[in-house]
Amino acid sequence: MNFEKNWILQIDPVVYKFLKKIPRHDAGRILIVIESLPKNPFFGDIQKMKGEKDTWRRRIGAFRIFYEMIAAEKTIHAYKVERRGSKTY
Repeated sequence: MNFEKNWILQIDPVVYKFLKKIPRHDAGRILIVIESLPKNPFFGDIQKMKGEKDTWRRRIGAFRIFYEMIAAEKTIHAYKVERRGSKTY
């Protein structure tokens, strides 16, 4: 993939709502990672979600960022952040 052209990032309001509920240190760390996704969406501990078309997850400690990449539009849509637990996957 061509990494020279940055991707467009869209963050769902649900993500911001979740970040307000967790400790500030964790929220800041997660937000930094989300904002760095357009530079290289394939960097870090990522995994394609099984059974989903363009959906990926990135692991940040005990948290998971779920996002979809629309390659034709060069768009990344971060739609959910969850704390890893028995019901995350």
